[in-house]
Amino acid sequence: MNVRLAKTAGFCYGVRRAVELAERAAGEGPVYLLGHLTHNDHVIRRLEDMGAVTIHTPEEAPEGAAVLIRAHGEPDRVYAALAARGCRVIDATCPNVTQIHAVVREAEARGRTPVVVGEADHPEIVGILGCTSRGFAVSGWEELAETLAKNPELYAQPLTFVSQTTAIEAGWKKTVENAKKVCTNAEFFDTICGATSRRQSEALELAAQCDAMIVIGDQKSSNTRRLTQLCARRCPMVVQAERGRDIDMGRFQSVGTLGITAGASTPGWIIKEVSNKMSDEIMEIEQSFAEMLEESFKILNTGDRVTGTVAAITPTEIQVELGVKYPGSIPLSELSDDPDVKVEDIAKVGDEIEAVVRLVSDRDCVVVLSKKRLDADKNWEIVENAVESKDVLEGIITEENKGGLVASVKGIRVFIPASQSGKPRGADLSEMVKTRVKLRVTEVNRARRRVVGSIRAVAAEARAAAAAEIWNNIEVGKHYSGTVKSLTSYGAFVDIGGVDGMVHISELSWSRIKHPSEVVKVGDTVDVYVISADKEKKKISLGMKDHSQDPWTVFTSTYQVGDTANVRVVKLMTFGAFAEVVPGVDGLIHISQLADHRVEKPGDVVAEGDKVDVKITDVDMENKKISLSIRALLEPSYEEAPAEEEAPAEE
Repeated sequence: MNVRLAKTAGFCYGVRRAVELAERAAGEGPVYLLGHLTHNDHVIRRLEDMGAVTIHTPEEAPEGAAVLIRAHGEPDRVYAALAARGCRVIDATCPNVTQIHAVVREAEARGRTPVVVGEADHPEIVGILGCTSRGFAVSGWEELAETLAKNPELYAQPLTFVSQTTAIEAGWKKTVENAKKVCTNAEFFDTICGATSRRQSEALELAAQCDAMIVIGDQKSSNTRRLTQLCARRCPMVVQAERGRDIDMGRFQSVGTLGITAGASTPGWIIKEVSNKMSDEIMEIEQSFAEMLEESFKILNTGDRVTGTVAAITPTEIQVELGVKYPGSIPLSELSDDPDVKVEDIAKVGDEIEAVVRLVSDRDCVVVLSKKRLDADKNWEIVENAVESKDVLEGIITEENKGGLVASVKGIRVFIPASQSGKPRGADLSEMVKTRVKLRVTEVNRARRRVVGSIRAVAAEARAAAAAEIWNNIEVGKHYSGTVKSLTSYGAFVDIGGVDGMVHISELSWSRIKHPSEVVKVGDTVDVYVISADKEKKKISLGMKDHSQDPWTVFTSTYQVGDTANVRVVKLMTFGAFAEVVPGVDGLIHISQLADHRVEKPGDVVAEGDKVDVKITDVDMENKKISLSIRALLEPSYEEAPAEEEAPAEE
C-alpha cells in the first residue's frame, strides 16, 4: 500500500498559536479557557490535565484571573466583561479573524450592513457579529435569497460581505456571484483563511489520486466535516476518524493508494498516532510520510534560513506556515527596506516566501521572521561577487556629498567618487540625485560596510561599444539623432552615440550665419546625416541642411522678375549689399539701387540684419544671380538705367 499525506494537515496557524499559548499559560499558573479552545476533545482534556480550566462565560472567571480568548475570537461585550472583573486577557484570536472584525467595524462606521457568510452558531461568527449592531449571518446563497425576499429593502442597501475563515470556497463564490446580480450596493471581502483554502484544494487533489482517504479530526469540527465532504466528491472511500484506534485497517486491505489529511483542529500528536498505527500494520509506507511528521515537531534557531507558505496577510504582519512546531510571522517592518513598497507587490496568500529567523518566541509561541534581513544578506553576496565578475549593477543616486555621490544598490549604500561619476571635473553633481544609474563595484569591505563604485567605467565601456557599432555600420547619407557637445567659430561638434562628428558652419543652415550659436546650442538634440567618414583618421563630417529641397527651386517657384520681396541684408560690400531672398539664395542690391539719390557707401543706407522691401529686377537662371532694387519701389515710374559700376555678384 502506498500512503500519502496532504502537505497541509493538522493545526492551522491560529489554532496552533492558541494551543501553544494555552500550554505556556498553564505552565505558569492557573489559566481559564473561555470556551472550548478547539473542536477536539482530546486537545481539551490534555490542556485540562495540565491545569487549564474551561469556562463558558466571563462571569465564571475569578476576579483578576488569567483568561485566554480562543482563536475563534469573542464579541466586544466579552472583553468589556473581563475588563470589569480585572482579568488578565491572553488574546489568542487568530489574526485572520481579527482582520474580519476590523472590516466589519469599518463597514458599519461607513453606514453599511455587514453580512457574514458562514454557520450562524459557530463561535467565530458569534464573535464577528458581536462587533456590529446590525449585521447578520447567512449560510450561503440559498439563505441569503430567502432573507432578501423577506426584506426587499436590503436589495438597495449598502451591504458588506465577509466569509467565515473556514468556509468552503465554492459556496462563498456562489454566494458572491449571485449577490452581485441582485444587490445594487454591495462590496465583498474574501476572508477565507489561506491555509483553509490550501487545505481544501490539497485534499481535493489528493483525493482524486487515491483509492481511499482518511480524514483525521473530531466529529464536532466543522472544518474536518468539510474536508470529509470535499474528499467524498473525488474518492470512492472516505473515512473520518478521531484517533488511530478508531481506524479499522482491515477495510483498506485491497487499497492501492491511501491518502491522509487532517482538520485544522487536529494536533500533530494524533496524526503521529495514526502514523504509528499504520506503520505497525502496513509494511510499505512512504518514508516521506514519517519525515514530514517529524519536521512538524522541529524548532528553528535564530539565523536559520527558512521557506514557508504565506497563510494570511494582516495590517501588521504576514503569517507564514513553516511546517514546524511554531507558526511564523513577518512584521511589516521586517518585510522590506523600501518605505514605498506595497505588501501585495511582495507576497500573496499561497505564495512561497523565504526569510531568516530573527527570534523564536516561546512566550508568544511564534517564530519571528525577517525577509529584509535575508534580502540584505543575498544582496551583499551579489555586490561582493560583482567585484570579480565585473557585473554591471543598477542603483539610484540618493545624495551628493563632499567627495562625490552615494547610490543605493539593492538597499546597500555605495560611494561613488566625483572622479568616477562620469561627469566633467567641477560639474554640478546634485542634478544626478534621484536618477537611476548603472555602475560597476570596484571595492567591498563588508565588515566596515564600505562599498565603492564607478559610473564612469560603465559609461566608458558603453560609449566604446556604441562607437564600435557606429564605425562598423557608418555610411554616407545615413541619418542619426545626435547631441550638440560643443561649438566653435567654424561649426558644431555633435555626438551621434559614442562618436563625435563635425557639422561645418556652412552645413548648419541654408541661411548665411556668422556663428553656429545662431542655429544650435550645447545640449540640443539634432538630426544630422553623414557627408563623409574617414575610418582610419576617425573623422566624420556631418550635415544638417535638407538637401532634398534646393533653395534655388524654392526661389524660382515663389518669385519672378517684377515681384516685390521682403529681404534681409546679410553682407555689405563697396559696390552694394547682398540680401537673403529665401534661405540659401542671396541677391545683389547694387549701390545705385539702394536709394533714389546718390549713395557714397552702402553702410550709409542699410546695415547687416536690416529687413527691407525690394523689387526683383533681373534673374540670371544660368548663373543663378539675382538683381534687386530698393530704388525701383521708391520711384515707380523710374525706368531702370544701366548701372554705373558693374561688379560680379558674390557667390
